[in-house]
Amino acid sequence: MKSPDELAALLIRQWHSADKREDYLLNPQNWPMEVPIGRPPPALFTHQTARVREHIAHWRTVTVGEVKWRDTAFRSAAEPVSLPLHWQLSSPEEWAQASGDAQVQLELRRLRYLLDRVNPRFHSLLVRQRGLWRERNDEEVVQAAALTLGLEPGIAAGRPLRGLALAGIDSKFIERNRGLVTALLDIRFEGQASQLGLTSFLDAADEGDHWLLVVPLAPGLLPFAQQRVRARELMDTPLLAGHILLIENDRCLHLLPSLPDTVAILGSGLDLAWLRTDWLRQRHLGYWGDMDTWGLHMLARARDLQPHLQPLLMEHTLFDRHATALAVPEPITAGLEPPGGLSGHEQSFYRHLLALPKGRLEQEFLPRETVTRALSHWVNTDFH
Repeated sequence: MKSPDELAALLIRQWHSADKREDYLLNPQNWPMEVPIGRPPPALFTHQTARVREHIAHWRTVTVGEVKWRDTAFRSAAEPVSLPLHWQLSSPEEWAQASGDAQVQLELRRLRYLLDRVNPRFHSLLVRQRGLWRERNDEEVVQAAALTLGLEPGIAAGRPLRGLALAGIDSKFIERNRGLVTALLDIRFEGQASQLGLTSFLDAADEGDHWLLVVPLAPGLLPFAQQRVRARELMDTPLLAGHILLIENDRCLHLLPSLPDTVAILGSGLDLAWLRTDWLRQRHLGYWGDMDTWGLHMLARARDLQPHLQPLLMEHTLFDRHATALAVPEPITAGLEPPGGLSGHEQSFYRHLLALPKGRLEQEFLPRETVTRALSHWVNTDFH
C-alpha cells in the first residue's frame, strides 16, 4: 500500500535508470504506464481503519494521470470499499509531472527538444547518456549531431580540427565538444572514433601531445632502450639512424629483431601529419601496418607525405598465407573504394579485403620469423 509521495519517489528513481528512460521515451508501445499502488491487508483495514481512510483520501487528491479504483470487500466492513489499485500515466510528460521533481521535468523538456531535432540513430545515446548534454547548450548539441552526419574517417586529411568548416560550426567547435562528437561518431562507426582517438580517426593534425614509442633496434643509436616522444617533437628532432621503421601500433614491439642503424617509431595510427618533416626524406623509410583496409588507408596517407617509403609485411600473398588461422572480421572499413595513394597491386588487395568476411590481419599476430626475414631484407636493400 504505497502513498502518492512514495510512488513519486519511485518514479524519480526510474527516471534515473538509463534502461527505464530508454524503454519509456523511445518505445511508444510501453504507454500507458501502470504503477501498482497495492491494497491494504485485511488486518490493517480492521485494526487501523483511520490509516486506510487517510490513504484513500490522499489518492483522491491526485490529479496527474488516472488512479484506477476497485470496490473491495472486507469481512469487517458492511459494504465494499473503493480502493486505489493502480496509477496510470499516459505519457512521459505525465511521468515527469507525477514525479514532482523539477529536475526530471526539465530534463524531459530538454530531451524532447533534442529528440525532435537530431537524427533518430542518436536518440538512444542522448537518452541514456545525459552527461553528454546536461552541461551544454541545446542548440550546440543539435549542431554537433548535424556535424557528425557530415564527418567521415580521414576527412581532415592532415588539417587541424579547427580547420574543418562543416555544418556552420565555428573554428573551435569540435575541440569544445570533443567528447560529444566522439560519442556520436561511435554510433555511426561502431566505436572506431573512441578506439582510434578523434584526431586519428579524422586524420587531423595533432596539435596536442600525441605520444609515439621510439625504440632503437641497434645499440648506441639513442641513450635509452625505449621512450615515449611527442609527435611534434619528432618533426623538429632528426634521429641519427639511417633506417627509420614506422609501425602503425605499438602492440608488436615484441616481434622486432635487432637491426643495424635502425630506429623504430611505433603507435602513429592515423596521426601521420608529423611525417611531412624534411629530415625523413633523407632516411631509408619503411612502413608496417595491419593488413586491413584501415592499414592500407594509413599507408596511402603516409606515402602522400613521404613518397619514397617502402611498405612492409602488407602484401596480398602474405595475407592469404596466414588468413585461415589469423584473419578476423573488420567491423568498419575505411571506405568502399581504395584511396588514391595506393599502387595498382595495393588497390587490388584493398578490394580483395573488402570482399572477405574476415578481411583483417593484425600485425602483432604474424609469426616472428616472418617479421624478422622481411625487416632484415628491407634494411639490406639500398633505398637510393
